[in-house]
Amino acid sequence: MNLTLTSSAFAHEGTIPEKYSKDGGNFSPPLAWTGVPDGTRSLALIMDDPDAPSGVFVHWLAYGIPAATPGLREGVPPTRTLANGMRQGRNGFGEFGYGGPQPPSGTHRYFIHLYALDNNLELPNGASREELDQAIRGHVLAEAELMGRYSHREKTRAA
Repeated sequence: MNLTLTSSAFAHEGTIPEKYSKDGGNFSPPLAWTGVPDGTRSLALIMDDPDAPSGVFVHWLAYGIPAATPGLREGVPPTRTLANGMRQGRNGFGEFGYGGPQPPSGTHRYFIHLYALDNNLELPNGASREELDQAIRGHVLAEAELMGRYSHREKTRAA
């Protein structure tokens, strides 16, 4: 069985609803996964936007997710540590936890990567993308990906 990642909010390569955008409520989308391989000790998640003008922009870093966790509910709070032990890093906005899509123009792709790891990461709360990438190197048992698209919305000015 392969590791798979899905969301009840949008299909793979589908449109991410506005409520999950930075301006539309900034709720993290609900996520579910199946096929976590035997030997998995923890999971890690990275959401990024490779279409950002300044290069890859990080929207969410989560790690230390217990291996038995079947997914994440909508609206994960932006706290450094959750009750189940999951920790969150800083996103590209400089905040802890999820930071929704907010493209400056056009349509961007947002990739959510889920990693099944053979260890428990010893990273502190607020780790950076570079620290997480380095910590998982050589420990990935399986990877799943979910991609959604979100388009720039022109703000209307109040008269």
